[in-house]
Amino acid sequence: MNKQDLAQLFEDSFPFWQKLSEQDRDTLFRSSQKVSFGKGATIHNGTNCTGVILIKTGSLRLYILSEEGKEITLYRLFPGEICILSASCVLDTITFDVFIDAEENSDCVVVGGCAFEDISRKLPEVKIFALETALSRFSDVMWVMQQILFMSMDKRLAIFLLDEIAKNGTDTVKLTHEQIAKYMASAREVVSRMLKYFASEGIVETSRSQGIKILDKKRLRDLTL
Repeated sequence: MNKQDLAQLFEDSFPFWQKLSEQDRDTLFRSSQKVSFGKGATIHNGTNCTGVILIKTGSLRLYILSEEGKEITLYRLFPGEICILSASCVLDTITFDVFIDAEENSDCVVVGGCAFEDISRKLPEVKIFALETALSRFSDVMWVMQQILFMSMDKRLAIFLLDEIAKNGTDTVKLTHEQIAKYMASAREVVSRMLKYFASEGIVETSRSQGIKILDKKRLRDLTL
């Protein structure tokens, strides 16, 4: 990725870009690289300071692990979005470990954590941006926790399916039962059982080749109330 394209990406992504000195901009340029991650690759293992990740194509999944090894998906990131929790050295107030995987082949630009941290120490706007970006995602995290703790499985699954078709602009969810279970912090058997029930009620239609087709959006929405 050439310097001109990188400068445009940073200008579009970082509201503090115009306030940086030429020296600080060069620091970011030198510490940044375009990285392609294959589907399923672990990008951040929870402890290292990987850096700030800008997603160009594909999608990333952020999750935490219980002591028993159970994954709880916090949220997913898509093209045009920024991952700041991968730069733990910048966010010293974040005390829990976050793991990040590529859920499909993804092209990203990774800004070195140390360089970003150095600049954030000199320019308050950079630190504020990092904190605000992280804070904006905590509403997503709290929503996940609320679903896990207080909602029935049929309601959670209905919300998940509706979110997926809204995001993809199609009536079909092309995810396996295993993937859905991982995103929902549930078991594949539980998801399969609930989808079978939805199918028996004429709400969805499932097949290995086509995925999950939503047949009755109204009844699915009714389940979320």
